[in-house]
Order: sequence, then structure tokens, then C-alpha cells
Amino acid sequence: MALSSEDASYIVGQFGVDVERPFLLQVSRFDPWKDPLGVIDVYRSVKEEVPGIQLVLIGSMAHDDPEGWDYWQKTVNYADGDPDIFLFSNLTNVGSIEVNAFQSRADVVIQKSIREGFGLVVTEALWKARPLVAGRVGGIPMQVDGGGGILIDTIPEAAAACTKILQDPDFARQMGRQGKEHVREHYLTPRLLRDDLLLFAKLLGV
Repeated sequence: MALSSEDASYIVGQFGVDVERPFLLQVSRFDPWKDPLGVIDVYRSVKEEVPGIQLVLIGSMAHDDPEGWDYWQKTVNYADGDPDIFLFSNLTNVGSIEVNAFQSRADVVIQKSIREGFGLVVTEALWKARPLVAGRVGGIPMQVDGGGGILIDTIPEAAAACTKILQDPDFARQMGRQGKEHVREHYLTPRLLRDDLLLFAKLLGV
């Protein structure tokens, strides 16, 4: 669901994030393969160049996933009380609407996965025309093949990419447009229907 900039800003602001300052966002589970600790390292490096930057980490927590809780606590400890690092989950009233708002307002969306299949949050960010910085793993390179994202392998590369986006608004807008068009062409229902019709036609010999 598309949110207006005003509605998205209002929702984000309700959680204490300063909408007048830029923020980085990662939406993923709290586990080693999503590397939230590495994202914090990226944020700290970016903050040396962009002092006003904030970081938002959002993840879904399951009651039957003790490892997830352990890694949540590890992430909290690693954040070390930094007032510009925000950790949210479905248990802090951050649901689908709130995730939508944060994705719609983020200045840079990060997906610093170490392992990944098809990352839905990657395509969600691209569709919302948000510049993306993502790990060069699994299905992510395919998802950003048409533009809209910068693929990275290391924390310094990720920090440099985020800083470039934050300091060059024209570059950021161009990335956002490219990402949205890539999703429009490859990942929406009309493309799936077209592929189905072409398959049926081939099978029927039409």
C-alpha cells in the first residue's frame, strides 16, 4: 500500500526517530546471516562523514525462537546505548504498516545479508524507490540487476556506498527510479500473468 510522505513521516516520528534527519534502515530477522552487528559497524563508519545519521533495525520475533532472542540481546548490547540506534520488532508494535512507513521514508535501505535467497525486503525497498545497499550473496544480485542498488562485500564498501548516496541526492533519486522500474518490469503480477499466458500458448501450440 502506497503511503504519502506525510503519513509515513508521522508514523516514523511516533517511534522517536527524527524525521528531519537521515536514517539507514535494515528490515530482517535478528540472526547472524542478516549481520545486524555489521550494519551497526556500517552506521558508525557513515556517522564519521554524516554526523546526523540514524540507524533503524526492524525484525520479527517469534516466541519459539530462543536464538533470535539471544541475537536481539547481542544486538542491543552492541548498540551500546547509542541514542541514534533504534531497534524495533513486532513485539514493540511495529507491524506491516509501520514497516511500510519506515521503508518509504528511509534515506538508504540496507540488506547486509551473509546468506540470502530471494530477499522480499530488497524488492520492497526498490519498489518504494529507496536507494539500496546490499550484500552480494544469494538472490540479491539478480534482484538489483536492473539498478537501484549497490552490491557490497565488506563493511567499508557498504559504508562508502551509504555515504555516497547520502551526500549525492541526485544519484540517490536516480537509483530509486531505476530500482522501481526494475521491479515494475520483473516482479509484479502483470509480468507473471504474461509469462503464464506465453507458457499456455506454447503448450497449446498457438
